[in-house]
Amino acid sequence: MVIKKPLNQSHIAIEGAIGVGKTTLATRLADRLASNVFFEQIDNNPFIELFYQDPSRHALAVQLSFLFSRLKHWQSLHQQDLFASGVVSDYIFAKDRLFATVTLSDEELALYDQVARLVSTDIPKPDLVIYLQSDANIIMERIRGRNRAMERGIKPDYLRKVIAAYDQFFFHYQETPLLIVQTDRLNFADDELAVDKLIERIGTMQSRNEFWADHS
Repeated sequence: MVIKKPLNQSHIAIEGAIGVGKTTLATRLADRLASNVFFEQIDNNPFIELFYQDPSRHALAVQLSFLFSRLKHWQSLHQQDLFASGVVSDYIFAKDRLFATVTLSDEELALYDQVARLVSTDIPKPDLVIYLQSDANIIMERIRGRNRAMERGIKPDYLRKVIAAYDQFFFHYQETPLLIVQTDRLNFADDELAVDKLIERIGTMQSRNEFWADHS
């Protein structure tokens, strides 16, 4: 197996666009592996709802807010020594710049990069990243279905840009083992056996970057 540690002793990070099912999978996978779990603190960001309403005006504020929030979160996890045992997260720290490339102007991105270089040091890498991939129309249906107030301003065009940025990012990703999971027909919220299938698929990985689409 590509993963060097037993899964219940590994840091597994779930990634993907908003609404694709990261938190659901992280919760179920952590429960199945008896691992710790931690989530991105999106709801605590005071700028996110404003950003969805007027992206150009609030983009830099929301990005810097997320940067410092994520940094503080990871530092607190280190202090708890949470990474000494198995852990499942619903994001990787590197996603912060991924969103910055979508939302910021060239001048704002340059400023963001200066700040990020100063504060983002010694961030641990996961043992495995699972990228959940899905069609934008399906994700929009899920977002509308859960009807969260802060997400009502999300536009399909913005979501497509985010998905394209994710696809581009993980097409070139080499930092850790990566499993890309196509979820158009695989719903971890509804399928009780889906997590077992995923764990089995991870165990068959022969190379660092692989793709899985379950058609059963």
